[in-house]
Amino acid sequence: MPAANARPSIRPLFATPSGATVPVCLEPLGARLIAQHGFAAAYLSGGALGFALAVSEALLTTTEVAGRTREITQRAGIPLIVDGGVGFGDAVHAARAVAEIEAAGAAAIELEDQVAPKRAHHHRGHEHLVPLEEMAGKLAEAAGARRDPDFVIIARTGAVRHEGMDAAIVRAHAYLAAGADAIMLTPRDDDELRRAATEIPAPLVLMAMAGRWPSALLAECRIPLVIDPFSGQVVMYRALRDMLAHVREHGTPGGDGDELMTLYREMQGVAGMEELYAIERRTTEQDAEA
Repeated sequence: MPAANARPSIRPLFATPSGATVPVCLEPLGARLIAQHGFAAAYLSGGALGFALAVSEALLTTTEVAGRTREITQRAGIPLIVDGGVGFGDAVHAARAVAEIEAAGAAAIELEDQVAPKRAHHHRGHEHLVPLEEMAGKLAEAAGARRDPDFVIIARTGAVRHEGMDAAIVRAHAYLAAGADAIMLTPRDDDELRRAATEIPAPLVLMAMAGRWPSALLAECRIPLVIDPFSGQVVMYRALRDMLAHVREHGTPGGDGDELMTLYREMQGVAGMEELYAIERRTTEQDAEA
């Protein structure tokens, strides 16, 4: 079944806000593992994908992100939220990005109000916002480009940090009027989160490391999703770095070899290898043991 036809929706999550953590996901294996552990959705982070490709998110293309989206959605049924960055350019580029990423099977796209093309220095906090009217126009074209009404557009604003909370709320209202379904912003404290939840008439999505916000506060503010865009990648990086250092120094990966082999076999199961083995047992490997 084409990915777009099998797209799971995240809209039910907005109806029952619970502050669910959405882990970062960069490939189908990770998406299947996230689903296996009962998470409601996964997040294809532009920043994390940029690091994985050893470039900045600023250099990613629509084709690269849509391609990775398709790889994930074809092998994992979990709803995928895709970081569309600044839409890869102006309004016309954002419209194409929505069409491509929706067709690739994503459940939602996140679009933010930084300048286009995005700059590598945003990783160091040097961000430049576009005028409100420009972003609203981009969102209107993005909303018009989608074909499935269940496909969600999340408008992300960096205004809290760079223009203040008042400006962020004004931008949020304008972005919703332009066609966004939900707002992502970055409150700096509990009071700002409560104010955003009170004054913005739409689902709010937060971006933060898991555990950053108390669960009671998330419930009070009816926050449906908290996206953790980097913890999974950082932990994987640390594990690989430490293993390579151990091999270099001691000649072994460290730890219990039997445990590693057990994990290797477990990984095959998560990757869906049993489905492939079953096909071969019916055809080219009929003598193989189950």
